[in-house]
Order: sequence, then C-alpha cells, then structure tokens
Amino acid sequence: MSVTERVRAPRPVRLGPKSVAALVLVSAVGVVAFGWPLLAGSGSGLAHAQDAPWLFAALLPLLVAVVVATISESGMDAKAVAMLGVLAAVGAALRPLGAGTAGLEPMFFLMVLSGRVLGPGFGFVLGSVTMFASALLTGGVGPWMPFQMLSMGWFTMGAGLLPGADRLRGRAEPAMLAVYGSVAAFAYGTIMNLYGWTIVPGLGSGISFVAGDPLNENLVRFLAYCAATSLGWDLGRAALTVVLTLTVGPTLLKALRRATRRAAFDARVGFEES
Repeated sequence: MSVTERVRAPRPVRLGPKSVAALVLVSAVGVVAFGWPLLAGSGSGLAHAQDAPWLFAALLPLLVAVVVATISESGMDAKAVAMLGVLAAVGAALRPLGAGTAGLEPMFFLMVLSGRVLGPGFGFVLGSVTMFASALLTGGVGPWMPFQMLSMGWFTMGAGLLPGADRLRGRAEPAMLAVYGSVAAFAYGTIMNLYGWTIVPGLGSGISFVAGDPLNENLVRFLAYCAATSLGWDLGRAALTVVLTLTVGPTLLKALRRATRRAAFDARVGFEES
C-alpha cells in the first residue's frame, strides 16, 4: 500500500469572517478618530491633542486582534509570520532613507507590491506592523503613531483589493499598481493631514481648524492647509512610488509570487490510499 501526498496549489492569504469583523471594527474606529473633529461642537473642547493618547491605547489592541484573527483563520503559519517579519523589517529600513527629502519614501512601493501579492488581510497587518517597526527604529513613537499604522494598513490593504490578482500580468499590472500607488500616496498624506491639522498651533486664519464651524468652511480650510503644507511632499512620495513600481516592480512581483508559491502558506496537506 503506497501513500501519495497531495498539496493544494498555494494562493494568497485570505480573510475569514473573524478577520473581516476585526478589520471592519478597527477601520470604523479609525474613520471616527480621523473625522470627528470636523463635526465637534465649538464648546466641546475636543481636539486630537487630548484624544490621541486614549486612541493609542484603544487602537493597538484592535490591530493585534486583526493579527490574531488573520493568523487563526487564514492559515498563517510560521512561514507566513516569517515573511511578515522580513517585509516589515525591510519596509521599516526603507522609510528613513528619504525622511526629510521632499517626501521621498521608498517604503510605499514595497507596501503596494506586497499587498498586491499577499492579499488585503496580510497587507493590512503588514502595513500596520511596518509603520510600528519604523516608529521604533526612528524614535517616532507618539500619539500620531496609531494614526500612521492605520493609514498605512489601509494603504497596503487597498493594493490587495485591486482587481485581476489571478489574471492580470505583464505591463498592465505594474501600470495599474503605479496609478494606485500615486493616488494612495496622496490619500495617505491627506488623511494624516487631517490628524495634524487639528493640533498644529499658529496657523493662519485661512487654514486653521475652527471647532464648531460649518463642515464646508472647515473643509475649505483643510484643503488650503494641505496645499500650503504638504502638497510638495505628497507629490514627491507619489512620483517615487510610480517610478519604483514601474522599474523595479515587475521583478519584485515575480520574486514575491515565487516566495509565496514555495512557502505554500494556504496549502493543505492530505493523504489518500492508492
């Protein structure tokens, strides 16, 4: 009697029901955390300067819950955790290379490609863990860190939600990822501006946050704030992401897919008699 081993073809890490629930929960908390100052009353005394430490304590357990739910339901074994650690370490090491230089942050293109190959669940965890590791590496730990973790998690997860993961290949795929990377790079900067806008003192009257003002007026001020303070940085980040995705992207996509196939994260091993 012989025994033959059947291994199912590997596929990207998938989200289970618990993972989706945890991800929706932490994203909902994040949306409220970023957006509620626009709707706060003028007499409430609320500002991110007061709520950020509490949000720090609330978001990190939720992010950990996403990790645990993803590992337990999506079949992330030791190999997947090892890949998560390697990619997070590389991303954290890449981030300081462009710090302070017109927003040139090479880690963003790595997050786009990793999210594309490994899927939205793995991508969200990777983006969050990478930003956390980067903050520890650069000494950037503070009340802004959970906001950065959440924003980068969304950024990387979005790449995993793009269509055609099993069919789109060739030049079209890097082109699509480059477009996504450029748009998402601006979106990341804009979302983080929404956090910083409410706590930066001494802004001009035309761009300052005014609690309790009508939403449309504060939005106009916010757009003016983005244009005056970070548009150049966002443009540099988007441009570098596009260039690296189009030049290095095809090679790195192949390498990530090859590593995923060999690791067979999602494979099930079964035995049958023959």
